[in-house]
Amino acid sequence: MELDVVLLSRLQFALTIGFHYIFPPITIGLAWLLVMIEAKGYKSGEQVYEQVGIFFGKLLGITFVVGVASGIVMEFQFGTNWATYSEFVGDLFGGPLAAEGIFAFFLESTFLGLYLFGRHKVSRGVHLLSTIMVALGATLSAFWIVAANSWQQTPSGFIIQHGRAELTNFWEAVFNPSTLPRYFHTVNGTLITGAFFMAGIAAYLLLKNKASDAAKISLRYSIIFGLVTSILAGFPTGHEHARQVARTQPEKFAAQEGLYTTQEGAPMLLFGLPKDNPPEMKFSIEIPGLLSWIAYGDVNATVRGINDFPEDERPPLFLTFASFHTMVGLGVYFVLIMLLAAIMLYRKTLWHNSLLLKVLVLSIPLPWLANQLGWVAAEVGRQPWIVYGLLKTRDAYSITVSAGEVLFSLITFGLIYLLLGALYIYLLIRNIKRGPEPIQAGVA
Repeated sequence: MELDVVLLSRLQFALTIGFHYIFPPITIGLAWLLVMIEAKGYKSGEQVYEQVGIFFGKLLGITFVVGVASGIVMEFQFGTNWATYSEFVGDLFGGPLAAEGIFAFFLESTFLGLYLFGRHKVSRGVHLLSTIMVALGATLSAFWIVAANSWQQTPSGFIIQHGRAELTNFWEAVFNPSTLPRYFHTVNGTLITGAFFMAGIAAYLLLKNKASDAAKISLRYSIIFGLVTSILAGFPTGHEHARQVARTQPEKFAAQEGLYTTQEGAPMLLFGLPKDNPPEMKFSIEIPGLLSWIAYGDVNATVRGINDFPEDERPPLFLTFASFHTMVGLGVYFVLIMLLAAIMLYRKTLWHNSLLLKVLVLSIPLPWLANQLGWVAAEVGRQPWIVYGLLKTRDAYSITVSAGEVLFSLITFGLIYLLLGALYIYLLIRNIKRGPEPIQAGVA
C-alpha cells in the first residue's frame, strides 16, 4: 500500500500541535488565578496565600517548560513538511510568529524566573509585578499565535504576486475578520482550563486532608473564576465567534451546525447523527429558528447549508460536527458543575461533599479536551483549504520530503511525546501528593 505523504504530514502536525496545546491553556489560566491570589496575599499579608502561590507556582513552572519543549518542534514543521505553504505565506505568517517570540515569550519566561525564584529576594511589590507580567506575557503570546492562525481562516491585508501572498497592510492582516472573536474565545477557554486545574487539585488536597486552609482558598478562587469564565464561553465569546464564522466561512458553519440544506428560519440542532455520503442527518432534535438568530440576529434569516457549496470545497462533515457539538456539550457541563460548586460554596457545605470533590478531581482533563475539540472543529472545518480560499492543503506540502521520512518522524515524535507526557504527569503527581509546604516561621 502506497503511503500518502499529505495525510502523514497532517497527522504529524495534528500530533505536535495537539500535544503542545495541552500546556498553554494551563499556563495562561493558572497564571491569572495566581495573580489574584498573590494580590490578595500582598494586600492581606496572610502567609496562606504565599503557600498557595509557591505550590501552584511549581506546577506552573513544570507546565511552562514542557510547553516550550513541545512548541519548538511544531514551528519547525512549517519549513520541513509544509515548504510550499511556507513559501506562499512567509511574508504574512512569519511576522506574528516573530512578534510572539520577541514581545511575548521573552517577557513571560523572564518574569516567570523572577516569580519562581525571586520570592523573598526582591520586594513584595516587584514579586507581585512579576506574577502579572507572566500572565500578560502568556496572554500576549496567545494573541500572536491566534492572529497568525486566523489569517489562514480569513486572510486579508495582502496581494497575490509572483505566486505568493505578499503583505500590504500589517494591521489588516493581524486584525483580520476572525482574529478578535477567535482570540477572546480561545483565551476564555484557557481561563476555564486553569480554573478546573486548580479546583481539581484543591479538591484532591481536601479529600486527602492536606493543607486544608490553602486548599479551601484555592478552591474558592477557582470555582468563582471557573463559573464566570464558563458562562462567558457561551456568551458573549462563543456567540460572537459563531456569528463571525457564519459570515466569513459559511461552509464551516453549516458543517459544524449540521445544516445540510439552505433554510429560512434555520433550526439549531441539539442532537443528530450525521452522514457524509450523501449529506444526511439522522435522529435530529431541533429548535426552530434559533440558528438563524444566532448567525444573523433574525429568526427568519436564511442560513446557507452544505448543499450550497461545491462538493470539493466541503469540509469533512462528521468530524467537524461531532467535535463542535461535543465541545458545546462540555461547555454546558462546565457551567452546571461550577454553578453547583458555587452554590455549595455559598452554603458552606462544599468542603465536606466528597462526591462533588471527586467529580472536580475527575473533571481536570475535560477543559483540555474541549480546547482540543474546538481546534479540531476550526481546523478540520477549514478543509480542504490550508489558507481559506487561496491554497488547498493537498497543494501545500513539501514535495522533497518522502512519505517514509514523514512516517519515521511521526513515530519518533509520538514516542518522544509519550515519554515527555509521562514525565510531566509524574512530576505533577509527585508535587501534588506532597501538597503545599508550610511557610517557615519568620519568613516574610
